[in-house]
Amino acid sequence: MKIGCAGFSEARAKYFREFNVVEVQQTFYSPVPISTLKRWREEAPVGFEFTLKALQLITHPPHSPTYRRYKGQRPPDAGFFKPIKQVFEAWEITLREAHALEARIVVFQLPPSFCPSQENMDNMRRFFSTIKRDELLMGLEVRCRGWEGRIGQLCRELGLFHVVDPFSWRREGGGVKYFRLHGRGGYRYRFTEEDFGFLKSLVDRDSYVIFNNIYALEDARRFKDFLI
Repeated sequence: MKIGCAGFSEARAKYFREFNVVEVQQTFYSPVPISTLKRWREEAPVGFEFTLKALQLITHPPHSPTYRRYKGQRPPDAGFFKPIKQVFEAWEITLREAHALEARIVVFQLPPSFCPSQENMDNMRRFFSTIKRDELLMGLEVRCRGWEGRIGQLCRELGLFHVVDPFSWRREGGGVKYFRLHGRGGYRYRFTEEDFGFLKSLVDRDSYVIFNNIYALEDARRFKDFLI
């Protein structure tokens, strides 16, 4: 099982000794120098896994508050998998970053405003049928409740897997079990022993468990100990 945090929550050298996976967050906010990513890969031990979030230009519209951390001029029209040059170029950036990290998983996190309209679904179908995948596994985390009961079929159609916070969403469809834990009711939440028991009932040896709350480092350590 892969247990870790969304982003390095402590010095990399120490993190590498404690965990076997990290979900790189910087790649979502803005392009990261390839030299930096290659250095992280070289620093990591054999068997350590990097996953990464796809660049926000693919998924998030320009008015999203996440662009406050975007380095460079804010794109005038991007996000929502629109079939435009900016979006496809953003994927090429993410693809190069994945190769630099020797990653096999890319996560597409969608804003709550991305609901299952016909236009949005058509854009997704066009995007995922056009891009070069290079055998990467691609996960989709939706946050608009309108996707409930629909996301499983869409993932199967597009060759994706459903990324979920199991305390908020029911996982639909097969493929990789990839859980992103944001905290029950908010990021300041500390997971309990009861929570860990529920989580344990869902995971298997091939699952990914990524903590993304304020207490991610502490909770990831505690969950590792809980499984022993």
